[in-house]
Amino acid sequence: MGRRLLFNTALMTGASLLMRCIAMGFQGWLSGRIGAAGLGLYQLVMSVELLAATFAISGIRFAVTRIVSEELGLGRGRGVSGAMSRAAAYALMFGSAAMLMLTYFAEPAGFLWIGDARTVSSLRILSWGLPCIALSSVLSGYFTACGRIWKPSLVHLIEQGAVVLLCMRFLSRTPEGDVELSCAAVCAGVTCADVLSAALMLAFYAADRRKYGGGSGGSERLTLRLLGTALPLAVSAYARSALSTLEHLLVPRGLRRSGLSADAALAGYGVIQGMAMPAIGFPACLLTSLAENAIPGLTAAQVRGRTEEIRREVRALLLSSAAYALGSAALLYALAPLIGEGLYSSPDCAGYIRLLCPLVPAMYIDTVVDGCLKGLGQQVWSMGINIFDAALGVVLVYCLLPGGALGAYIGIIYFNELLNLTLSALRLRRCLRLARG
Repeated sequence: MGRRLLFNTALMTGASLLMRCIAMGFQGWLSGRIGAAGLGLYQLVMSVELLAATFAISGIRFAVTRIVSEELGLGRGRGVSGAMSRAAAYALMFGSAAMLMLTYFAEPAGFLWIGDARTVSSLRILSWGLPCIALSSVLSGYFTACGRIWKPSLVHLIEQGAVVLLCMRFLSRTPEGDVELSCAAVCAGVTCADVLSAALMLAFYAADRRKYGGGSGGSERLTLRLLGTALPLAVSAYARSALSTLEHLLVPRGLRRSGLSADAALAGYGVIQGMAMPAIGFPACLLTSLAENAIPGLTAAQVRGRTEEIRREVRALLLSSAAYALGSAALLYALAPLIGEGLYSSPDCAGYIRLLCPLVPAMYIDTVVDGCLKGLGQQVWSMGINIFDAALGVVLVYCLLPGGALGAYIGIIYFNELLNLTLSALRLRRCLRLARG
């Protein structure tokens, strides 16, 4: 792996580790402040917000990374400004539309989708951050393509700190035990941090854009290329996000049908999704950074026809990710009681972490395989696999949870992750064979 890739990965990983440490500590504090049921309700609100954010972004982040990488890889630096102006207009259009839609549909979403009227105000608060999320995605994609990872990493670190401070401030003015107001206070903190993040990203970009001058000169069909990359990804992302949101909304309902009370169902969902899964995913920040930073290099090698370089890079990425994933799984298993009881004060959380530890290698390697597929222009295939995985998850949750409760939910997580990895790895193998031919 190249020095630049290693440096950017180390930088992004360090920032991500720090952010996840802050997030996990805050999540532990939050579970004590609003309870497991409150945390479960917040996770459901964020699952709906994720669907709206997917529409706001509409594939533009990866499209920017891909197009800017192509322009730089072919030595057409002056095309970067033109691509960025088009991407910003795209992001603001979709981000504003997403904001209006979530504001208008907050009541139906809260009453009919989530099934809890206490979420309506939280959804409306979160809608105001959607244009900022879309614009930040454009700028983050640009900095990733240019190899200046430290800028978005610093911004995301500041954003994470702002989330914690703002949420604590807003919650200090909220009565304890009021789940609705507590959830709204946390969402207000998240929205304010989204606005701050976009402002900082814009400031960094304004200072950076001088490197490529003004105008779109030197490149043709920028709009068509941008839309041709973003829109297929957007449609795929809509489908996957909608299915993922539906799956998350069905989980508490399925648990209630299994015989659990409403609060017990929310608490069980909150422990798995709000405590155990973030802990399992914590060490993955290294591989997430590695996969994201590998995309521009693989794209540049592909447009230059360097197939041997691509195979070497992919092989090194997979071997290093497999070794790291195995070590992480063993460490998580050993530290599960400390994480569950020390951080979250939840013995149940420790048990779920240990149940999920054998799945860690598959989850982590799948992250790197997806990054390789995107770097090789296989993003539509990658999203297709993810859509199939999400659709199957919805069917399994609906059919199996009423009879199997939380045990069935863990089994569904295992099955879907292993299936996703298998299909993605087979596609990557085919791509490498075609490159050799």
